[in-house]
Amino acid sequence: MSTRTSILLLAAGMGLACRASVPVPPVSAAHGIVVAAHPEAAAIGAGVLRSGGNAIDAAVAVSLAVGVAEPYGSGLGGKLMLLYREAATGRTYAVEAMDACGSALDVATARRLSPDAHSYGYRSVCVPGLAAGLWAAHQRWGAKPWAQDVAPAIALARNGFEVLPKTRDFFDEQWSKLRRGDPEIARLYLVAGELPAVGIRLRNEDLAKTMELLAERGRDGFYRGPVAERIAEASRRGGGAITLADLAGYQARIVDPVAADFRGYRIVSAPPPARGASLFMPVLRAIEGDAWGSGPLRTAASLDRIGRLWCAVARRERPLIGDSPDARAHFEQLMSPESIRAIRSEAESGGAPRSARVLEEGPCYQSPMAATTQWIIVDGAGNIACATQSLSMHFGAGVVPPGTGVVLNDSMSNFDYSDPSSSNFVAPGRRPHSTISPTIVERGGRPLFAIGVPGAARIPTAMLQALIDRLALDRPLAEAIGDTRFHIVDPERPGDGRLFEAEQSLPAEVAAGLRARGWKVALPEEAGRGRHFGGINAIEFNADGSLTGYADPRRTNAAAGY
Repeated sequence: MSTRTSILLLAAGMGLACRASVPVPPVSAAHGIVVAAHPEAAAIGAGVLRSGGNAIDAAVAVSLAVGVAEPYGSGLGGKLMLLYREAATGRTYAVEAMDACGSALDVATARRLSPDAHSYGYRSVCVPGLAAGLWAAHQRWGAKPWAQDVAPAIALARNGFEVLPKTRDFFDEQWSKLRRGDPEIARLYLVAGELPAVGIRLRNEDLAKTMELLAERGRDGFYRGPVAERIAEASRRGGGAITLADLAGYQARIVDPVAADFRGYRIVSAPPPARGASLFMPVLRAIEGDAWGSGPLRTAASLDRIGRLWCAVARRERPLIGDSPDARAHFEQLMSPESIRAIRSEAESGGAPRSARVLEEGPCYQSPMAATTQWIIVDGAGNIACATQSLSMHFGAGVVPPGTGVVLNDSMSNFDYSDPSSSNFVAPGRRPHSTISPTIVERGGRPLFAIGVPGAARIPTAMLQALIDRLALDRPLAEAIGDTRFHIVDPERPGDGRLFEAEQSLPAEVAAGLRARGWKVALPEEAGRGRHFGGINAIEFNADGSLTGYADPRRTNAAAGY
């Protein structure tokens, strides 16, 4: 597409309102700040910073506290991807603690199982990585004693977290999973067999005791001893693939992130087996030469352009990114000039999608119910911890090994079971890919902001639109976060047409313009509800040295600083 054409397309939408549809109030701080998925977790993190802890000390406390207060979203039974930017050196590290397939898996049997078996029960559980990731980060960068960093989450589990209105919404979403048959998860998260009421405090004494062992023994408090024994035994009884040796042998990896330049900015994000960056970074590279900056993103012509690029990237990316030795090379291949030219050519020459129609409510090709949690911390020295942690689906596998209080993941659902040549094909010891995308943006060697979002397949598209709004259109972060959220679904089945999802604040003329260009349009929820579209969190570095946190009210997010 020529620069002149891009200008005309953008100019066509200049009359559309640019203000955000969901207000995102900023929170300022002079020294340090935390943005996390629950107010009590954010307050705990800010308390650690005030008491002299650094970003990694606060990260341990916040991560574990979020796992208590958002038990459907993440926790000790799941995975972690943490970016840590060291202020003194300007270097960013990725702590990769993704869940791993158990060694007892029989691949042939697993390929014959139903999708339900890959997403519910012990056969769907991978070896959890979060505790190992926190331990590895703390061993390298923490300043306070490990046990002190774990202590606030122990107290929160013992005293109980407050059930907020949106907390109850997600409990309600998983009502059937909570009642499906596992007595431990029902005992912990239902009250007399019913959903917990808004405002009550839910306690988890078993989880408090598990974290006491973690505090006392470090990573071995989780991966060896009584907690590991209970997880392995529950897995064996439930037909799972996790063994004691798998738990004892699990190791987090400290590796380099992936990065890309865009119009003078440096975007640093999570490496494989995370795959969010491999979706949104090639699209950014493909539009870099276009005339973005002349008008709003959310016009039919511009969204059609983005959608076609997205689909072209997704078809290339899907089999390439996973837990394999060549995954980074595959990422670089996707970002190569030859690849970007091919992506642009396909997007510009492809025929119109088929079967356009409107779906105001109805089924989506990609489940909105995958669970992730995003938090970000900046300390007084300028160190950044930006992380996404997950159980995969909400409440994971829907099981809790007796006596542990730990909700286990269902990350086996994230593997490819059909294509043995895929980098994400299921195999013992392999870590399934994920769309999680914690990201740090720099300019001239200085950090500008850190950003991330929960929301499964909708994570990379949320990151793409926020980055376009902020970096290409120069909009304030609050507007980039709060404006109408959208998502492009490129179905794997040929001939089904392409589905464009958005919040109901999408202007009617934009929806009509997309339908005229051959897109199906689904408007599944009102702006800000946050069940389909996750809540973006961000922290911005200001020119005067202060910090501003943005906690998206689409979820139970909160910012706290000092």
